Amino acid sequence: MNCRKNWVVMTGLLCLLGLFLLVGCNKSEAPEQTSSAPEKAAPAAAATPIDPATAASISGTVKLEGAAPKGAKIDMSQDPACKGANMAETIVADGGNLANVFVYVKEGLGDRTFDVPKEAATINQEGCKYHPHVLGAMAGQNIEIKNSDQTTHNIHPTPKDNREWNESQPPAAAPIEKSFAREEIMLPVKCNQHPWMKMYVNVVKSPFFAVTGPDGKYEIKGLPPGDYTIAFVQEKLGEQTQKVTLAAKDSKTVDSSFKQ
Repeated sequence: MNCRKNWVVMTGLLCLLGLFLLVGCNKSEAPEQTSSAPEKAAPAAAATPIDPATAASISGTVKLEGAAPKGAKIDMSQDPACKGANMAETIVADGGNLANVFVYVKEGLGDRTFDVPKEAATINQEGCKYHPHVLGAMAGQNIEIKNSDQTTHNIHPTPKDNREWNESQPPAAAPIEKSFAREEIMLPVKCNQHPWMKMYVNVVKSPFFAVTGPDGKYEIKGLPPGDYTIAFVQEKLGEQTQKVTLAAKDSKTVDSSFKQ
């Protein structure tokens, strides 16, 4: 009787174990989602077409009210290879006309997208100064940096919204090619080898920008009709804005002035 009793108990335990195993195997679980493929960047949006038959333009002059400050003399004696004009370019005004003002469409373009230019913007280092002193470029546009001096430069942008980098460039070296991914106005660039060397890169999302020349003049062409805010930015004097409404084929004058 004991053997039969033990056999019944053993059979029951085996049946119970089989039941547990069956339930465990049939339990449904969502499989873990894994992928070794890298995340793909969203494709660039197609550029919004602008009808050239309706394109408008703005132009004007930027003035400095009051006497222009005397340019500060730069001491370049630490490097015998440095030559050329040695005056600071913080405020450059001739006859009241203000140079190196960055002018761009700040508001009014909405969600429009634009093709990034295939041609590079250029920065040249000559006479131990940056040329130009103020540069405009579109986000993602290639910027080619050249060294025309017989000395090594050390190009060092110090952005707030873009990636910082610092790269040396000896004489006769190949151009350095860089770009900035995000919009940023008056992004400072300096040279760690020559502390007086400074310039500003302006990164924007559209091709509608300009930099005033020695005569204080600028021109922006190809704008679609619309209501816009135009910004005028100077490295030391800050920003001024003007509202303008452009109809089809309009050509309007939009001036600005700064006070010290």
